[in-house]
Parts: sequence; C-alpha cells; structure tokens
Amino acid sequence: MAATQVNPTRMELTRLKKKLQTAVRGHKLLKDKRDELMRQFLDLVRVNMELRLKVEQGIKDANKNFVIAKAGMSEQILHTALMAPKQEVYLECDKKNVMSVEIPVFEYKTRTANANDIYSYGFAFTSNDLDDAVKSLDDILPDMLKLSETEKACQLMAAEIEKTRRRVNALEHVVIPQTQQNIKYIKMKLDENERSTQIRLMKVKDMMLEEVRQKALAELEN
Repeated sequence: MAATQVNPTRMELTRLKKKLQTAVRGHKLLKDKRDELMRQFLDLVRVNMELRLKVEQGIKDANKNFVIAKAGMSEQILHTALMAPKQEVYLECDKKNVMSVEIPVFEYKTRTANANDIYSYGFAFTSNDLDDAVKSLDDILPDMLKLSETEKACQLMAAEIEKTRRRVNALEHVVIPQTQQNIKYIKMKLDENERSTQIRLMKVKDMMLEEVRQKALAELEN
C-alpha cells in the first residue's frame, strides 16, 4: 500500500513520475555538492591546523620576548614605551562564494607604509629585546588573521555539509522511496481498474451475443 493517501489517476501518476525524476536528479547534485564540500573542508582543516600551530608558536615566542624585555627594563619605562601606538591597522572583511557558502576574506592595511612605525618609542631608553617582542607580534599578525578566516570558513562549511547531508538523507530514505511506492500503488490500481473494465466489457459482449442468439432462435421457431 502507498505510504500516503494518493489518488490512483493517470494525472497523479504523471505528476509523481516528474517528481521522482526531479528528486533523483536533485539527490545526485546534492551528493556531488556534499562530496566536494567535504574535500574542500578537509583541505581547510589541514591548513587551519598548520596555521594554529604556527600562530601558537609565534605568540609563545612573542610572550617570551616580552618577558625578557620586561626583565631588562623598568616597568615604568616599558609602560611608557607602549602607551601611545604609532601605527594603526585597518581590517577589511569581504566574502567569497564556495559551493554556495559565503566564506569571509580578511585583509588589513596599515596607516603608513613605513615598517618602522610599529615601534611607538625611541630607542634611547629601550632594549633590543622590546624591539624583538614588538616585531614578533607584527610578524604573526597576518597569520592570526588568516587563522581566524580559516576557522570561520571551517565552521560555515561544516554547517553547510550537515545541512546538505540531511537533505541527501531525506531524499534517499524518504522522498524517493515514498514516491516510488506511490507510483507502484497507482500502477497497481490502474491495472486492477483496467482488468475490471475488460471483464465487464467481456460480460456485456457475452450478454449481447446471448441476446442476439436468443432472438435468432425465436425467429427460427416462428
């Protein structure tokens, strides 16, 4: 029997056949999309792991340099040197479409192009260790932005993969089997109706033939 109540008509059969074709085609497209998303997702995860290790090591080195700089300078001089930053960073966020997923793209610009503007202090009362600490943070900034970009991309793609997976499963295990079952049910009902009609026509034919025979016998007797 059909899983849902359907009208066993030829019009409904035609509609369900078209629905089945669309569902099968959509199922294939969604499977291809899911597979491609998984491939790109795994590539992103590998890049994300490499960036995370690099950023963590960079931050660790920067903290180490700041500890060394703090040990060789007075706390007051250190705070004064870092109190008024000279350089400014402007972050711009754009998007790119990857398999219908809007992936963020981060770009940054500095207020000036001079690389030495990262040092907001004079060099007379500060140590080289502080210079190394500031430079290590400046070096790790592009990787930190790239890491945040890839992590957000991984989150968005994981959500899209899950959504696509649910749609594939719904088509594969619910929509397509149910539609096939309904088509089979309608065909069975139409075949039954056709056989019943043929049987009725044969009975009517037999009755007409019998009636003609009876009339012929009656004429012969007269």
